[in-house]
Amino acid sequence: MTGLQVTALAGGVGAARFLCGVVAALAEDHPGSELTIIGNTADDLRLYGLHVSPDLDTVLYTLGGGVHDDQGWGRADETFAVQSELAVYGVEPQWFTLGDRDMATHIVRTQMLGGYSLSQVTEALSRRWLASVPVPTRLLPMSDDRVETHVVVREPLGPPHAIHFQEWWVRHQAQLPAEKIVLVGIEQARPAPGVLDAIASADVVLLPPSNPVVSIGPILSVPGMRRALATTSAPVVGVSPIIGGAPVRGMADACLATIGVDVTAAAVAGLYADVLDGWLVDDVDADATDDVAALGIAARSMPLLMRDETSTRAIAGAAI
Repeated sequence: MTGLQVTALAGGVGAARFLCGVVAALAEDHPGSELTIIGNTADDLRLYGLHVSPDLDTVLYTLGGGVHDDQGWGRADETFAVQSELAVYGVEPQWFTLGDRDMATHIVRTQMLGGYSLSQVTEALSRRWLASVPVPTRLLPMSDDRVETHVVVREPLGPPHAIHFQEWWVRHQAQLPAEKIVLVGIEQARPAPGVLDAIASADVVLLPPSNPVVSIGPILSVPGMRRALATTSAPVVGVSPIIGGAPVRGMADACLATIGVDVTAAAVAGLYADVLDGWLVDDVDADATDDVAALGIAARSMPLLMRDETSTRAIAGAAI
């Protein structure tokens, strides 16, 4: 079979694991293929003066074989000497832990951002992590412009106020009642170099099973992105992150509730209805295929739990 130009929009852990399946499927079934990943950067934040890009790094570490497999993020064989010393000094925040190996990546990124764009820095970091991927792969940030996801929360005392998404997600485990999710800076953001071309020239565009609100949502919200996906000649195919009315991983249900969307495979497909051509749901949600089809989206069901390399490769192959 001939090679394919595949473009994928990616958030964090779920997307990174799915992308391993995409690489395996392309290497086995479509030799000569190339993969372009457009990564969410609205999770980015500054900690201890360092620019941290959680979703970009999770993709790099996972595809590059350096991720902590059990947790799906951070580095394998990690140590935390620097974080421990910062705690002794009373430096905050301590709710977001950076390991020593991971911190090296953030130091390099922060130094390079003094003279280079985030796209250029990501390309440089990719030379280490993506060089051994069996399918030529590049990672592009969704934008070189600063975009941050903030959550308007209401605590027991005091008026509603905004905090960074990572504080709501990591520190509060999405348990603080959220009134609104806001993408600060999104109106001024522009797609990073190569992003729109990667969509226009693709043979297929994939939406991995990522959080639809805070992982895929910010990418789609970059001005010009939805139009690019709606007008590309490539089919746009997504994989539901919801199985049986619950997120496969994380707290996407809290995010969906905040924007008033039901926690179902069909409702998430509805968020993408203006760009989506195909949608995979789990067998347990097979009845939802009719609701998805009513939106004008082709739908089919199959087992969607990424239990191991074999199951993940099967899901990715089906999407392709």
